[in-house]
Amino acid sequence: MAEAIGVDLATWQGWETGRRPLANMKAGALLNLRRRLLVLGSDPHVLHLLDPAMDADHIISATLHPEPTAPHPLADWVHTRDTAHMLAWALNGTTPLALTRGVSLARRGPVAKAPLLPAPDRSAFFSQLRETADSAVRTGESGLLLHRQALYLCSYDQTPEATSWVGHAVHVRRDLIRARGWTPHWSTARSTAAALARLGDRRPLLDFIDRALVDDDTAETANLNYWAYWLGSIREPQPDDGFMRHGTGDWEPVRLFRGLAGGLQQAPAYADLYVHSLWALLTTHRWLPLADHALTDTLCAHTAQLLDHDEISPRARRELSAVQYVLRSSRT
Repeated sequence: MAEAIGVDLATWQGWETGRRPLANMKAGALLNLRRRLLVLGSDPHVLHLLDPAMDADHIISATLHPEPTAPHPLADWVHTRDTAHMLAWALNGTTPLALTRGVSLARRGPVAKAPLLPAPDRSAFFSQLRETADSAVRTGESGLLLHRQALYLCSYDQTPEATSWVGHAVHVRRDLIRARGWTPHWSTARSTAAALARLGDRRPLLDFIDRALVDDDTAETANLNYWAYWLGSIREPQPDDGFMRHGTGDWEPVRLFRGLAGGLQQAPAYADLYVHSLWALLTTHRWLPLADHALTDTLCAHTAQLLDHDEISPRARRELSAVQYVLRSSRT
């Protein structure tokens, strides 16, 4: 590989072992590396993950070894699902969905199944991240983005200590989830409710949908804009949460439809939010099922299965029935 790429063996070994982070390369050299890997047959979808992987490395490094004069990377931009999945890969060993579709080839010698951080580093990461979230709250409005993103990532820690801490953090700021409609703290309330759902408590997310989404056009727009960014339908990086309320004016409805449909099957903890978001999207874009007939058929079958279960909320059941009606109408 070193010969094929055109570098010396020590450089290639340094990249493989992490001794030489790709993020430390010159921009031109990194661009050439990516293009050379593409020519050699690398999966373009995997190459696309190099950016979120380097973002995840940066977040982990900045959390474990904070620099007093440098802002935390979670305070400077809104991270995406790809970055979150890369973080989850390092923090709890969950393989990103984009990498589960490929063929896993056997390799010689002992090879780690995931780039999982050692247990002491994971413990230190989450401990420092909780401190970061707490300190961000004390900085007021300027710390909102850092607080909500750090709080959400804290839910990746499944230890009893973490669950207790997130529960306390929410109890202190329960007014955020109970607020009605759009507020300046809407995105924080959404991330907080999602974090609790990840830890097994669905009630705050149900309350958030009922109070902070339903019957509020600004909040419904913000929700779809957030999903569009999270799922890659908005491709431009966003420095703060302002785009949620005002939108970028340029996101791809079909890509969002596919992302929400996939998430409904892959992330049952957030099923109620996925259902409501699909319902809102199809209410304003009823033509979407015609854009992907195979996906529409799959989603129609999955919604039928969900309606046969008693675990979904009454609101989700009503909205899922409406979604199924739109899907079936497009097939006639």
